[in-house]
Amino acid sequence: MSMIFRRLGSSGLQVSALSFGAWITFGKQVGDQTARDLMHAAYDAGVNFFDNAEAYADGQAEVVMGDILKKSNWPRASFVVSSKVFFGTAYDGPNGSGLSRKHVVEACHDALRRLQVDYLDLYFCHRPDPDTPVLETVRAMHDLVTQGKILYWGTSEWNGAQLGEAFALCDRHGYHAPTMEQPQYNLFHRTRFEQDLAPIYRERGLGTTTWSPLGSGLLTGKYNEGIPAGTRLDVPGLEWLRDNLTGPGASAKIAAVKQLAAVANELGTTLPRLSIAWILKNPQVSTVILGASRVEQLRENLGALDVVAKLTPSVMARLDAISRPVAG
Repeated sequence: MSMIFRRLGSSGLQVSALSFGAWITFGKQVGDQTARDLMHAAYDAGVNFFDNAEAYADGQAEVVMGDILKKSNWPRASFVVSSKVFFGTAYDGPNGSGLSRKHVVEACHDALRRLQVDYLDLYFCHRPDPDTPVLETVRAMHDLVTQGKILYWGTSEWNGAQLGEAFALCDRHGYHAPTMEQPQYNLFHRTRFEQDLAPIYRERGLGTTTWSPLGSGLLTGKYNEGIPAGTRLDVPGLEWLRDNLTGPGASAKIAAVKQLAAVANELGTTLPRLSIAWILKNPQVSTVILGASRVEQLRENLGALDVVAKLTPSVMARLDAISRPVAG
C-alpha cells in the first residue's frame, strides 16, 4: 500500500500516517551512513515527517539529520521536520534547559542551525516545566510563530489539565495555540491517550504525533525470553526502559505479547505490523513515529499500512481484550 496522509489535527498540514524519528539511534546507536539510508528509505516510501529533539544525543541527532537533509536536496515542501525543547543538550548550567523564554528561543535557534533549515515545521515543549509560568512559555512560542521561525507549536507528554491551561491562556491573550501533542501510545500504554486527552482532541482539534508504537520493542516479541545483548533495552543510559520487562506486571505483558502474536499469525502478518496498524485505526492519531536502526526493520514496520484493512471490529475487540487488562 502507498503512504496515506492525515491532517495534523484541525490544521491544514498533511503528515504521513507513518513518520520517522531519530530518538536513541541518530548520533549514538547508528552511524551516519546508516542514518542516511534510513531517512532515504523512509522518504522513498512516502514518509514526509522526520522527528527530532535538542536532547537526542545532546544535539548530535539533529546535526546528523540536518546534514542528510542538506545533502539530499529534497524540496523543502516535501518534508516536515521537528525539534523539541526542555531537556537541553550537553550544557547543564542555569538556563540550559526548561521552558523559560530564554531557553525556548535559544533552543529554537540552535535547532535551526543544527538541522540547517530556515524554519521548523513543528516545535514541541518536550515536557511541562513546573518552574516556568505557562504564560511565559506560550508567549515565547507565539512569538516564534509570528516571526516565522516555527510554523506550529505543540507539547509532548503534557496531561489534560496542563494543556487546558495552555489553551485557556492562548484564548485569553490571542496567542497561537498548540496544534499537536506527542504522547506515548501503544497497546500497552493507552489510558492517558484514550481518556485524559480525548476531550481535547474532540474540542480543540489537537493533532497527535505518537511515539513508542512497539513499547520500546516489547511488542516485537524479542524480549519474551529476556533482554538479548545489543538490543535497545541493553543500551547504557536506557535502564528506565527496562521497567516494561522488570517492573510490576511484566510477566502478564509477556503473556499478552504471545497472545497478540498468535492473532498476527492468524491474519498472515507480523506482531510489529499488527501493533502499529492498531494505532493507525484510531482516528485521533495523526501520525505514528517509527524508530529503526536497520533499513530492513524500517521497511518491515512500514508494512503496517497493509494490515489496517484487516483489523475488523471483531479483530479490534480481540486485541482490546488481550491488551487492556495489562495496559497503563
